[in-house]
Amino acid sequence: MAHLKIKLTVAYDGTCYKGWQVQENAVTVQQQIEEALRRLFPSVGRIHSSSRTDTGVHARGMVAHVEVAKEEFRIEERKLRLALNAFLPSDVRVVETKRVPMTFNARFDASGKQYRYRVWNHSVMDPLQNNTAWHVPRKLDFERMQQAAKHFVGKRDFRAFAVKREYEMRSTVRTVTACKIYKKESLLTWIIDGDGFLYKMCRGIVGTLVEVGRGKLKPGDVRGILKSCDRAKAGVTAPPHGLVLWKVYYRKEKAKP
Repeated sequence: MAHLKIKLTVAYDGTCYKGWQVQENAVTVQQQIEEALRRLFPSVGRIHSSSRTDTGVHARGMVAHVEVAKEEFRIEERKLRLALNAFLPSDVRVVETKRVPMTFNARFDASGKQYRYRVWNHSVMDPLQNNTAWHVPRKLDFERMQQAAKHFVGKRDFRAFAVKREYEMRSTVRTVTACKIYKKESLLTWIIDGDGFLYKMCRGIVGTLVEVGRGKLKPGDVRGILKSCDRAKAGVTAPPHGLVLWKVYYRKEKAKP
């Protein structure tokens, strides 16, 4: 049976989900999208994503690909996004659909990702930020955190800022191309770009920078923590609900065959 491949860009509020990846006895984002796809294309199997997100983590630009049997693809391509969203809950949305070559792979063709993390730095939490920002009531030293953030940029071993999975990673070296913090009144936003990220690495970076802002660590301590490769020397893992997978970068895609 001949197939075609569709690239999906997905946004979601992860509050009510046990992360992206399909699990037994838990509702996940991947499950919701696969069920919506099967309403249109009954033979669709697994969809494959650029990455995974944990319980409570959000996304604005998650990317996945799916193979669809040509004989089932009777809908106009421009209407596919609307049709899928009609079968999805309101906290999950397909924001773009695009036909791509059969050689495209959402995970292996990705050249980098951008994550954003939000902190509400005020003695009183804004209730409108409850599901999307970490409440840090003690005032943080913004300039100290900015100084410390520079030490994360470059090709580094980030073992000290990640949490071990059940399996051992082949390499814990990654290249971070940007680690910036922006402040707008009480809202702090971290923007972290890199070629790839270890498990909970972004949250480890943010948690450590918050401890720098609290005065528990000095900005220069980051260099020593990186060299140590010791997770116990770094800061806490920031909670999941402040994190958003903002964008996945791809090398220029070739035209459809």
